Amino acid sequence: MALLPLIEDALREVDCTIDVFDAIAVSGGPGSFTGLRIAFSVAKGLACGTGAQLVTVPTLEALARTITDQRGVICALLDARKGELYAACFESSANRWRRLTSDTLTTPDALLAILPTPCVVVGDAVDSYGDWLRDRLGPAVTLLPFATYGPRGGVVAALGAERLRAGATADIPSLEPCYIRRSEAEVKSA
Repeated sequence: MALLPLIEDALREVDCTIDVFDAIAVSGGPGSFTGLRIAFSVAKGLACGTGAQLVTVPTLEALARTITDQRGVICALLDARKGELYAACFESSANRWRRLTSDTLTTPDALLAILPTPCVVVGDAVDSYGDWLRDRLGPAVTLLPFATYGPRGGVVAALGAERLRAGATADIPSLEPCYIRRSEAEVKSA
């Protein structure tokens, strides 16, 4: 696993050790089942090993909050595969940020019925559904490239600090990722 050596390298670069942290923030989902399981395992292990508190941050919110130069409706979209999208919409103004929708699993067609316009769309689904969205929404949609506006650990850390100040820490033993949909194994066993 490369994640732990990467964490160690990052800490070494800033001449720091993991035991000085009071809290650890982790992106809580939705997203890749395997990626979420690995992230949660590492975050829980580090929190238990150091005594740090653990805070989860909704992945779609963290993704939307990477956008600091746009105002209005921001929709974070992740390609959930199988012709589906993970989606959440937010509104950004000069001094306020608010959630407009909960995290949801939707189809592209159903998204059009709930997507406020005009809007800015960010996320890896821009790569796979960007042309489709542009064909249907025209100038009412601004698509931001995932390569430029992808996930940022600093955003997860900042949102985690906000949640920590608000007292929203996680119960480590019972903490689970927010998958939104059932895994393929759960579907097949049902």
